[in-house]
Amino acid sequence: MRRAVAVVLFSAALGCAHAGGAPAPPPTSSPSRLLGEALPTFRRPTLQGATFDTAASPKQLIVVDFFADYCKPCQRSLPALEALHRRQPGLTIVGVSLDDTPDRAWRSVKRHGLTFPVIHDAGNVLAGRMRVTELPISFVADASGRVRWVGGPDQPADALERAVATYSREP
Repeated sequence: MRRAVAVVLFSAALGCAHAGGAPAPPPTSSPSRLLGEALPTFRRPTLQGATFDTAASPKQLIVVDFFADYCKPCQRSLPALEALHRRQPGLTIVGVSLDDTPDRAWRSVKRHGLTFPVIHDAGNVLAGRMRVTELPISFVADASGRVRWVGGPDQPADALERAVATYSREP
């Protein structure tokens, strides 16, 4: 009985140390030929009227998230992406809509109150350059521009946030 109590107390102590200490490591990246490679640079107009340019972005972590209005898993993940953007205003996030028309892309922006820049990828040109084959998918690139983590549709709900936490701590 004493041994069982000791094991439970030790396990609880480990759990508390982990919860109060460093964040959990990100899950294993989804497969991508871009993993470890330079994030393709791009300069595109946003739905909001500005221009998003990866070369002009500050040298910090960047998240590029591909989604579409017709993609139900994408629609479920967009609120968490917006919440992450609001909690970490220094984090660069750009959404890339693969919808057929800008109006369809705007539906997602309005539905979820997205405040980060969103690009409509007419003709899926950017998706082709980044080898997007399924949705939703997010790319996390570090301050040097290397893709460090890719989150595909089978990642747990907190995977992107954990990846951002891990790679934002690195120099």
